[in-house]
Amino acid sequence: MSRVRPLSSYRNIGIAAHIDAGKTTTTERILYYTGKTHRMGEVHEGTAQMDWMEQEQERGITITSAATTCYWKDHRITIIDTPGHVDFTAEVERSLRVLDGVVTIFCAVGGVEPQSETVWHQADHYKIPRIVYVNKMDRIGADFFWVVDSMKEKLLANPVVITIPLFKKDDYVGLIDLVKGKAIYYKDDTLGAEYTEDDIPDDSVKKYNEYRVKLLERISDYDDELMEIYLNGESPSVELIKRAIRKGTLKNEISPVLCGSSFKNKGVQVLLDSILDYLPSPVDIPPYEGFSLDGSKKVIRKPDDSEPYSALVFKITTDPYFGQLSYVRCYSGKMNKGSQVLNTRTGKSDRVSRFLIMHANKREDVEDMQTGDIFALVGLKDVQTGDTICDKSHPIVLESMDFPEPVLSVAIEPKSASDQEKLGLSLKKLMQEDPTFKLHIDKDTGQSIISGMGELHLEILTDRLLREFKVNANIGKPQVAYKETISTKAEHETKFVRQTGGRGMYAKVVLRVEPVDSYKGFEFVNKIVSGAIPKEYWSSVERGAEESMEAGPLAGYKMDGVKVTLLDGDWHEVDSSDLAFKIAANMAFKEAAKKATPVLLEPMEELTILVPEDYLGEVIGDINSRRGKIKKMHARKNIHTIEAVIPLSELFGYTTDLRSLTQGRANHSMQFDSYSPVPKQISDEIIARVMGR
Repeated sequence: MSRVRPLSSYRNIGIAAHIDAGKTTTTERILYYTGKTHRMGEVHEGTAQMDWMEQEQERGITITSAATTCYWKDHRITIIDTPGHVDFTAEVERSLRVLDGVVTIFCAVGGVEPQSETVWHQADHYKIPRIVYVNKMDRIGADFFWVVDSMKEKLLANPVVITIPLFKKDDYVGLIDLVKGKAIYYKDDTLGAEYTEDDIPDDSVKKYNEYRVKLLERISDYDDELMEIYLNGESPSVELIKRAIRKGTLKNEISPVLCGSSFKNKGVQVLLDSILDYLPSPVDIPPYEGFSLDGSKKVIRKPDDSEPYSALVFKITTDPYFGQLSYVRCYSGKMNKGSQVLNTRTGKSDRVSRFLIMHANKREDVEDMQTGDIFALVGLKDVQTGDTICDKSHPIVLESMDFPEPVLSVAIEPKSASDQEKLGLSLKKLMQEDPTFKLHIDKDTGQSIISGMGELHLEILTDRLLREFKVNANIGKPQVAYKETISTKAEHETKFVRQTGGRGMYAKVVLRVEPVDSYKGFEFVNKIVSGAIPKEYWSSVERGAEESMEAGPLAGYKMDGVKVTLLDGDWHEVDSSDLAFKIAANMAFKEAAKKATPVLLEPMEELTILVPEDYLGEVIGDINSRRGKIKKMHARKNIHTIEAVIPLSELFGYTTDLRSLTQGRANHSMQFDSYSPVPKQISDEIIARVMGR
């Protein structure tokens, strides 16, 4: 099948923001106005098309990133609506990895909130151009210009305002388009589908002139023709202004900012036009860089159907009809149904049996897949998030994705022997879908321990096990994922000797261990001189030391933040081996770690609380009682924002406690901050509890 429309008319975008900023509502309006749906889905009614999971509809939040494709003014827009809750950061991360542009939504009342910052910095990492939509302009306390200022302050962003809000008395009625120089009013009786453009009202002309000048000054740097016209005191054309804004946006040097109220059906069509006008198509993105299979040289792929086929798997789901679906972004080339593709991680080939365009959990069959497409594939086996699939004759390994380590765990066990196998298979499917969901078996108790990014994350996963996979299981209470590290330097010498009648085992190593700043990582340094240990055994020493990090000396928690130096050793021509040196290093590391004043580490959460002034004292007192440290406080009107760092172990059930303290008037959000040493008294209690199991 030949391409229906040029690749320059494709837009692969994500909609991302903090929880409750209106991402899903905005997506639902986009689907309605583009004709994809004929009824507006509402989050609060549980009818949002993009929130199709039972758990999403019950909670009114987005949990899994849903993809859909719609059409606007002869352009094809593929949209991924990402979650706003920090527990599902991995969903945002993998979506951003494959998108060309992002619409970042800020609440006009809440402004730049913590998860907004996280998403913004994730987009910075992938160098993704953004436009900003300040939503909920109809809400009491909405302040568009304050949000723009907070973007500069909190995100160090370069916002360029292209629409400003229009009020009649205190009611939000529309917007002023600074590019066209027109006031736009939306008709309530057509659910905002129809709108009128009119002259700017007299009482708004001053504000319009102020921001129009700011706009032209900012964007004239990106277009010489526009600069010349502007400096001559003339008014540039709409096309010229759009061209300059587009250039600055694609360079990632500015972010156009619009306003609206998605729930009140105002501003969404202008947002759609801006997606076409300012966000990149696949051809606007530089050629994609990857590596050869052995990683020795760079391989380039241009976004073109004539190039060899290459795509990245960014998400895996289990479908009741098709089994495993692999969501992929095609970066180059073209593939037909039945094609054989190479998975560069496994080195194996798979036959792709079907291509599906997804609309949330609905699907539509297509015959082939081309550059710029985001589809779901049926037929890939042994595939993981981050895998590259490509033409067997022209292999390429695209940049994969890194995900954060889980910080919370619960024990899970089947209620009966018949549920044992079902539980194992279901956990395997969930781990394939979610790279931040982990499973391990406790060596002491034999229990299955599942780990995730927070209380909500684990709650959703266990709920899916019970409802979706129909596994009868007992779920334990959440447990914090503690770590261990060392706080001083120490050395230890180990001589491992074993004689069994035949060939023996011999290895001697001297290791020094010392802490690494920020309690992160494992570092190995080799200082062997004059052949004390042959070169072929150095890697065995490193492996032995690194494997010892899996269980620390205090309570068997995983270790982190340790530098190991191999100082000296000895070997035997006959009895030395890789295994002997690995065992010796393992033993030496464990003894050195015991001497190096080991400490317990706990995950700390960054907590942001918006609280009315009447309850400020109670909330601060509660933070102090939870071993929290307040980093920053500021106020806007009578609402105070508190930023604090609190141990995760002290935050179980915090949502309910905060509601009780403030009669439901405070809001909060939290995200992982860092690991920090546990105070000795509490550390002793935790170790005694764990070792006494």
